[in-house]
Amino acid sequence: MRLSIVAALLLATGLTAPVLAVAPAPVSELIKSVDIPHEDFTLPNGLRVIVHTDRKAPIVAVSVWYHIGSKDEPKGKTGFAHLFEHLMFGGSENNKGSYIKTLEDIGATNLNGTTWFDRTNYFQDVPTPALELALFYESDRMGHMLGAVTPEMLATQRAVVQNEKRQGDNNPLGLTQYATLNALFPEGHPYRHSTIGSMADLDAASMEDVRNWFRSNYGPNNAVLVLAGDIDVATAKRLTAKYFGDIPSGPKVTRYEAPVPVWTETRRETMHDQVPTPALSRNWVTPGRMDPEAPLVDIALTILAGGTSSRLYNDLVRDKKLAVSVSGGAQAFEKVSMASIDTTVAKDVDPKTVEARIDAVMADFLKNGPTADEVSRVATRNVAGTIRGLEAVGGSGGKAVALAEGAVFAGDADFYKTELKAYSAATPASVAAAARKWLARGDYRQTVLPGKREPSEAAAVVKAAIPAATPVTIVKRMPAPVAGASPSLTVAPIERATLSNGIQVELARRDTVPVVQMTLSFDAGHAADDRKRLGIQGLALTLLDEGTASMTGPQIAEARERLGASIGAGAGPDRTRISLSALKPNLPASLALLADVTQRPAFDAAELERVRGQTLTGIAQEEADPGSITRRILPVVLYGPDHPYGVPSSGSGTAEGVSAVTRADLLAWHKRWIRPDNVRIFVVGDIDMAEMKPLLEASFGGWKADPATPKGTKAFPAIPAVSGSRIILVDRPDSPQSYIRGGTVLPIKGRDDPIALRAANDILGGLFSSRLNMDIREEKGWAYGVGAGIGDAEDRVTSQIIAPVQADRTADSIAAMIADVKALRGPKPITTAERDNSINNSVRSLPGDFERGAALLGAIEKNALLGRGDDYYGKLVGRLTALTAAQLNEAARLLSTDNFVWVVVGDRKVVEPQLAKLGLPIEVR
Repeated sequence: MRLSIVAALLLATGLTAPVLAVAPAPVSELIKSVDIPHEDFTLPNGLRVIVHTDRKAPIVAVSVWYHIGSKDEPKGKTGFAHLFEHLMFGGSENNKGSYIKTLEDIGATNLNGTTWFDRTNYFQDVPTPALELALFYESDRMGHMLGAVTPEMLATQRAVVQNEKRQGDNNPLGLTQYATLNALFPEGHPYRHSTIGSMADLDAASMEDVRNWFRSNYGPNNAVLVLAGDIDVATAKRLTAKYFGDIPSGPKVTRYEAPVPVWTETRRETMHDQVPTPALSRNWVTPGRMDPEAPLVDIALTILAGGTSSRLYNDLVRDKKLAVSVSGGAQAFEKVSMASIDTTVAKDVDPKTVEARIDAVMADFLKNGPTADEVSRVATRNVAGTIRGLEAVGGSGGKAVALAEGAVFAGDADFYKTELKAYSAATPASVAAAARKWLARGDYRQTVLPGKREPSEAAAVVKAAIPAATPVTIVKRMPAPVAGASPSLTVAPIERATLSNGIQVELARRDTVPVVQMTLSFDAGHAADDRKRLGIQGLALTLLDEGTASMTGPQIAEARERLGASIGAGAGPDRTRISLSALKPNLPASLALLADVTQRPAFDAAELERVRGQTLTGIAQEEADPGSITRRILPVVLYGPDHPYGVPSSGSGTAEGVSAVTRADLLAWHKRWIRPDNVRIFVVGDIDMAEMKPLLEASFGGWKADPATPKGTKAFPAIPAVSGSRIILVDRPDSPQSYIRGGTVLPIKGRDDPIALRAANDILGGLFSSRLNMDIREEKGWAYGVGAGIGDAEDRVTSQIIAPVQADRTADSIAAMIADVKALRGPKPITTAERDNSINNSVRSLPGDFERGAALLGAIEKNALLGRGDDYYGKLVGRLTALTAAQLNEAARLLSTDNFVWVVVGDRKVVEPQLAKLGLPIEVR
């Protein structure tokens, strides 16, 4: 099979044999590049510490994993693990106020916490000079937390969590998870309830409940601390002993039995929701993460439904056009895995017909098993994903995560290697055997039909009083250390070259992992979307990898998997991008595949009709989703439909526009916009220009533009004048939340590089500690989060505020946000302390921001797009530190809601009477 892909690529590109006459690297060779050297030690109190040294950047990932999650919650206390995660960010005894605000000031990046069934983790990447301060505050909330938890803090964070639940439940299919868990697990099973818990249990939380949860589960002996990055073991031992050593061990954590339930019969359930077409979900409970059969079941489901090469995608979506999407896989947890196949049914198709085809495809798979090529492709995908993840030291998916997960669940920080070997060692026989054992019976089949959704617990607004509790004795600690000076930012030098056909190439070497990332950046963007056929660009980009002159869509999908490559396409306001992420050993063949889909798409008529149907369903899904509705409406209203930016921001277009596109239109569009005289190539990865240029020359150097077709051009017409603020209300019945997005077009352009305005906006709504978020979320508890942003388009940019809020506080939230903005521009201007926090965050976070190659790739492209020099980010530090509070206040004068258009998506009968009291014009859609 490997020789066939090489042959196919040779036919597709016309390249000479030496360039591609090498089979994709075998999985066994790829695995050799996956290694995270580390040293471990354990403090006397039981805290396990894992240290990995990586000196590529002056940052250290600090990741604390507590072996406690929602499956460990007793009856009547559901949601406590997640609630306590929120409380841990509310400050500790020696860090009064927001933990996130403190860490923002020292430039922490990838700062967050998450709770799941089996664990709660807290993570941040900090500049090396701030490591001691981060460890002090992380240890403070491990050992000195309860004295900071007040009834007021508990009430606020309980309200925030309940709004997080409302926000999730309000999404289409947001209620299905509860039904699925209830069906998969019997009454009393630890995995039966959702991590976010029930409103009633959250509302019943008392101070003593919270204190007991912390004392029982948050001891150092139930935690793993991973330090990865610019650190060594000797330093780690000294600092962890200093800051964590005096924290006493906690009690042994109570664990509940969580066996894999065995179901022998198919169970069915039908639900209703605000969805455009039916959704089918088929679910199983399978063995947990440490079971050797867990990866085999995942491989089976990936072959069946995991991606565009899967059997069900080819059958249901490509061949029979019964569905518009199929996905599947097994999500492994500590004691069980939850496996599923999810299908979105095509318009006017009977769900029973789809279910019958799933039955037939699965029956064939269970009888005959997978092919060796299918198993190998899944293994390659898995290894390639792991390799890409190793580029980062921390965050939600870097090296610290791989080490911590193994240590917490398997007692082995190198367990990631065990898992990779399991995928590599899988055979058709072993995969088939596991599938027959776990997928042949006992499934739960859920059908969601369009219609009025069932009542949601999240709609209730309950505010039980929280009685005061006996004060906790606070033990005095050492003073907090002082963060050192900000580390200097080092950006890789840019190499440049020009291909024989004039394509300019910019490259920065980054050899952290054997991966090369590349962007073909076309001067197109939303302007390239024909207003008479709005959505043509999205159709064309989707069809690029659905067939070329010599390869079919399934062949392209399979080729990507054999190579471990990722190819994608999309459009933003100013640029249309076709991207590649390739494993270095497979780069030549990956480039040949990229060149084929870019230069020679077939735009087959049958494929066009299929993708048109998928796109129309996608548009209907956007029109059912609260956030997507606002993103479809606001840009058009602000910019006007003739402006390049005046389109739904997803780029999907309109149903009318998509329906009007013909194959001839697509061919003409491609010739006009996707051409060598309209593109610049940007590369970041484990390669230099001397090696890269010949490869690019072979794959793209011979590409010629059609001389009979003029290159596309862009124009920026005047933006509609706005006088006064107004509201557009979109009725979405029974919504427990209202999704608010307001905005206006500013009299500045992205090319103006408004760094003072962006710093001022960070204070208003860009940071977690911003005024808007602290007011609406942390003080009032009306939302899970509120933010404000300044657009980064090349031409005129917008100022926007986004706030999903509980329905009964819709108008109050808008009024409060308007007041917060007015205060910033008037009686409560930006203070020196706020200025310092914003600037410190921007400056100190730069090394962390540039840790990943994708961020560097985007920065290089943005510098080119906006006419900046290569030294832009090197000079940015000085420009930022020179800004004064007075300059930020002057820039903040542009941050006005006086001409805002507020788009509100919510239950009209609940929301409209509130909005009427604001005195603003209301248009109902």
